[in-house]
Amino acid sequence: MYRNRKKLLVLSICATLGAVPFTLQAEEAARERTLGSVERSHASNARALLDQAVLTYQAKGPEQALATFNDRNGEFARGQYYIFVLGEDGTMQASSGPSASLVGLNVGDLKDAAGKPFMREILDKSTRQDSGEVEYQWLNPADNKLENKVSQFRKVGDHVLCVGYYIPRATAEQAQALLERAVQQVKDKGAEAAFRSFNDPRGGFVYNDEYVFAIGLDDGRYRASGSSPNLVGVDVRNVTDAAGKPLFKDMIELARKQGSGTVDYVWRNPATNAVEQKHSLIQRVDDVLLGVGYYTRP
Repeated sequence: MYRNRKKLLVLSICATLGAVPFTLQAEEAARERTLGSVERSHASNARALLDQAVLTYQAKGPEQALATFNDRNGEFARGQYYIFVLGEDGTMQASSGPSASLVGLNVGDLKDAAGKPFMREILDKSTRQDSGEVEYQWLNPADNKLENKVSQFRKVGDHVLCVGYYIPRATAEQAQALLERAVQQVKDKGAEAAFRSFNDPRGGFVYNDEYVFAIGLDDGRYRASGSSPNLVGVDVRNVTDAAGKPLFKDMIELARKQGSGTVDYVWRNPATNAVEQKHSLIQRVDDVLLGVGYYTRP
């Protein structure tokens, strides 16, 4: 009975944390993409602005609507969310964001950093369906870095209305900075108070796909897990990733031998809900290890 309970517990952890067997990954890829919590929020904001743009287009007509969409200080410019409009021939008809410099130009053959003709994909899809989305790589003016972006589109009359959002993805430098803050938090506030802040979504240690986790070196139990606080107290030493790697045992061994380092594995990204390559930076603080990871596409 104890073994069965232990098996169920490990399976529960795997389901929560995303240790999906490779035999299931092909099936998952074939299904419609399921968004993680953070990306879902961005997608919802983009969809709301797109809905508003469609209503404006239908109420005012193309000419007045396009003039409204071209106002970079207007209601359709909301930080990373802005409207851009394509004509059926690929001409950029309007933009309330950085792509305003492309208005009047044919962008049908425009490619992203990976060489993907994403504008052509939007145009081609819009001839077959009234709405959809296209993912590509684009410069995020907020941090001047290339990031994955998803643009939702809606075909209305002779125009394709689009609103995009960036998929959050922390860098190695950002992960290192958060880990250093977490270590300092333990030293300044004490372990228990620090763990509470790591587990609190509003505690300053959970941001997009970044979070802090803490694991006891002696018992392998979570002291904190910013993405899944419900796992606090669970022994994760026998948990493996999708490739069968005992990642937590590796982390504990690394912390004991070297005090700090990096462990690579595959894991579910809570921001995107996809199983991705993860690289966790860990550091020993007394009898626990603190970790912060960052994700990269397989």
